[in-house]
Amino acid sequence: MSGRLYIALLHYPVLDRKRRVITSAVTNADIHDIARSARTYGVHRSFIVTPIAEQAELVRTIIGHWTRGAGGEMNPSRREALEAVEVAGTLEDAVEAIARLESRPVMTVATGARLEGPCMNHGQMRDLMKTDGGAYLLLFGTGWGLADEVVGRSRYRLEPIEGPGPYNHLSVRSAVAVTLDRLAGLKR
Repeated sequence: MSGRLYIALLHYPVLDRKRRVITSAVTNADIHDIARSARTYGVHRSFIVTPIAEQAELVRTIIGHWTRGAGGEMNPSRREALEAVEVAGTLEDAVEAIARLESRPVMTVATGARLEGPCMNHGQMRDLMKTDGGAYLLLFGTGWGLADEVVGRSRYRLEPIEGPGPYNHLSVRSAVAVTLDRLAGLKR
């Protein structure tokens, strides 16, 4: 893949079940599991986006335990995964952090179970990433998904993951893993 892949897990602005814009709570499992999936599939950096200072500090504490503390000594592979996780106060902060690392434009890619309208499928996105060479920031929302303003400002929209039936409510951790496998996994 010639393009570089990044992930942002947004806790704001996201929706609640009534489609109101909210800030959702950070969860420890999301941090760990997404970091491990990201490392497995070659994601350059993952961002946990929360504007709440206490939540940001909690994420930094968790990351520190696994990268500089006893957790990293006990589990070096977990340390390796969490070394590529960073906290950002806003989506714009994450984009700016990537722009400082890259000499290419940062293209945001919104995804979610409830996206409507025209979307790229995973094969199209994978092909674009192979040929374009840009920096791609995949946006995943917590709660009930990304706020409309985030989807509207994204450069690309990636189709929802769908199973064979009408039920469609994967955990964000699962959605990240499936998406990464479809975009960056080995195709045999």
